[in-house]
Amino acid sequence: MLAEIRGLNEECGVFGIWGHEKAAELTYYGLHALQHRGQEGAGVVTTNGHELKLHKGQGLVNDVFKRVDFSKLSGHAAIGHVRYATQGDRTIDNVQPLLFRSQAGSMALAHNGNIMNAYKLRGELEDAGSILQTSSDTEVLAHLIKRNGTLDSLEAIKDALRQLVGAYAFILLKENKMHVALDPRGLRPLSIGRLGDAYVVASETCAFDIIGATYEREVLPGELLTFTDMGVESTRFDQQEKRALCAMEYVYFSRPDSDLNHVNVHASRKRMGIELAKESPVEADVVTGVPDSSISAAIGYAEQSGIPYEIGLIKNRYTGRTFIQPSQELRELGVKMKLSPVRGIVEGKRVIMIDDSIVRGTTSKRIVRMLKDAGAKEVHVRIASPAITNPCYYGIDMSTKQELIAANYSIEEMCQLIGADSVAYLSSEGLEKAIVTEDTINQGVCMACMTGTYPVTESGQLEISYTKC
Repeated sequence: MLAEIRGLNEECGVFGIWGHEKAAELTYYGLHALQHRGQEGAGVVTTNGHELKLHKGQGLVNDVFKRVDFSKLSGHAAIGHVRYATQGDRTIDNVQPLLFRSQAGSMALAHNGNIMNAYKLRGELEDAGSILQTSSDTEVLAHLIKRNGTLDSLEAIKDALRQLVGAYAFILLKENKMHVALDPRGLRPLSIGRLGDAYVVASETCAFDIIGATYEREVLPGELLTFTDMGVESTRFDQQEKRALCAMEYVYFSRPDSDLNHVNVHASRKRMGIELAKESPVEADVVTGVPDSSISAAIGYAEQSGIPYEIGLIKNRYTGRTFIQPSQELRELGVKMKLSPVRGIVEGKRVIMIDDSIVRGTTSKRIVRMLKDAGAKEVHVRIASPAITNPCYYGIDMSTKQELIAANYSIEEMCQLIGADSVAYLSSEGLEKAIVTEDTINQGVCMACMTGTYPVTESGQLEISYTKC
């Protein structure tokens, strides 16, 4: 659904390339493909083997780089980042990659995820004399590496990573090498590709397609990769646990043309719709999906139920980004700018409205009302994921439990609140069946926001980081 309006946002995307003379330009295109993962800021750091160069700014990728002379960012390697900012930390200091310089060399960091024990580590670092320049938990890793040794020490990086608790996909760039690391549970997505002799790393495989790279494999949980002019070396900084890749990546965040852990996102969403139709059938005339991420599930629901799929809602792609408005009221007004019902399709019809999830319910209420104002006789809401009843601590800007409609109201109460004739969710078993296939490696997904079972905790207690990503 419309994350800009709902307040449900991913916490960034990362991209890295090693061994290509057009590294900066290719990173720019890779970040374009990852724009949906963060719209508040973007940046690129390049290396020519002797010096790291940085360009970053606030806004969309195209705005940040529209006046950049890429010849001034020349180099054979680069890392990039797109960022969604949480409330109160929309400053240029927090836009990544973060660049650190020292007499012993420089290092740039790009991070997707959330370090749960960052506040604690931050306090320890400050007590030891460190002065941190941002409110981002990403900066903590750089200080831990330097405290454990030199910025060029592989063991110092391993020791620093072992101190982190949470979800993280890191790309570290130095003058003469690039490191890539994924947390032991693999909560965030990260893949490796090839472009000729160059290596590419990205949060989603759709970034490979835009530059013509081919997919090689997933970065393994607990793996630390080092890219140099000699090639790539793999080592482990921690024991690999059963993977718990975020289920919301499949439900909403990732682009449908991406493959996550060997599973295509569009195909998994279609299977969600199929399972939803099996679990929660209803008599109706048409099936429609809320653009864009719900379309695949709507197609699956229609295919399984035999009820025709129709485009009952149109998304206006030329409106401004309403999620940056300062109040929920103004965000809600953006629904009418973003979506329009197709009266000729829904008028006089019993409509099944497929959506990927419901957070607060305010947007669902407005969409149901729009469909009924356009003449729909009935609107049956079907959600292609389990109810979100718990906050996320792993890098998604999830609302508090008090704000989550499913955590505070029964299904009957939700029907009344949003004006639907019925509401039903996909079960946790149905979601896992849609995501985990025979091709999935080290099977397992994180559904903590839906089930309350958290795969990673800090000393048995959940702790929210200082500032995510």
